[in-house]
Amino acid sequence: MIYNEIQGVKVSALGMGNMRLPAVDPNVKGSPIDYLKAHEIIDHALANGINYFDTAYVYTGSEECLGACMTKHDRDSFYLASKFHIGSNPDYEAVFAESLRRLQTNRIDFYLLHCLLDNNIDTYLESGAIPYFEKKKEEGAISYLGFSSHASVDVLRRYADYRKWDFAQIQLNYYDWWYGTAKEEYEILTERNIPIVVMEPVRGGRLASLNPEAEAVLKAAHPDWSISSWALRFVKSLPNVKVILSGMSHMDQIKDNLNTFSVEEGLSDADMATLKEACDLFRKSMQVPCTGCRYCTEGCPVQINIPEYMKVYNDYKVNGKDELKKAADIDTEGTPADCVGCGACEAACPQSIKIPEIMAELAELLK
Repeated sequence: MIYNEIQGVKVSALGMGNMRLPAVDPNVKGSPIDYLKAHEIIDHALANGINYFDTAYVYTGSEECLGACMTKHDRDSFYLASKFHIGSNPDYEAVFAESLRRLQTNRIDFYLLHCLLDNNIDTYLESGAIPYFEKKKEEGAISYLGFSSHASVDVLRRYADYRKWDFAQIQLNYYDWWYGTAKEEYEILTERNIPIVVMEPVRGGRLASLNPEAEAVLKAAHPDWSISSWALRFVKSLPNVKVILSGMSHMDQIKDNLNTFSVEEGLSDADMATLKEACDLFRKSMQVPCTGCRYCTEGCPVQINIPEYMKVYNDYKVNGKDELKKAADIDTEGTPADCVGCGACEAACPQSIKIPEIMAELAELLK
């Protein structure tokens, strides 16, 4: 296992995220955590050098499961990270006390203000939570205080400058590095000497399985590397990344990840070029090449704002179903459900996009 330092503390480069622990019945939403399987994974992680375990007050059943497992182990052999989310329960004193009870401990090593967003920064700053957690740090109930962010770069910069943070957690993966704001977020924190804990290094599992063309490029370069390990190797190549969280819900996942983190090696310059090539191929296969020229709208008999729906469609293909909610805000007369399939749009499209087919797919998705 590779180890790094956060504020002088030796932490495993691979951390275990405990948001997606195995369920008793994985096919049933809300099924309780399978303690037997979860504890087997946690025990295996600890036995193989992982010492950073991440959870949160809002992860249903997670703190309880992790706490029950860790009573079997020396408290000084691992670090617990948990989080306070002001939107779920603004009573920060009660939340912190409950987390301690669930985790069966008298201290939380790495404590975070959870899920910083553009629309909640002032709520956090004005709530009194930060002074309270600073007091708990003075008392020894918190060892290191940080935050996790899903905010814009401007809000991240503002929050990073608010106080001297011990660490910060951001979403970082190669896709968001090249096609999102992850690189800028990394630089903002690094410039301020704030150590980084990474969440979503495999983008919620999306980078564990690419399209055939992209996977062929990666397999040709390193046949013995799993597709997901490329994502982890990319992130561990960044010097200011100290812990990379992976939500491991199966033994095969943790074994593959442990193999990836058994050596210091990240990605060479040649590997980086190979990964960028694969990422570009992946992106192209995920999205339709709409340039927003609007030629398609001129002859649409039901006046669908096609380019805006194409943006939603592309975001959905890359990021998932939550992006479909954006369709409700589109300024349009017609919707995909109104498409008559006349083909006028496709005939006018310089990119030869099969627009009626996409409108039909969107109509189903937006039901």
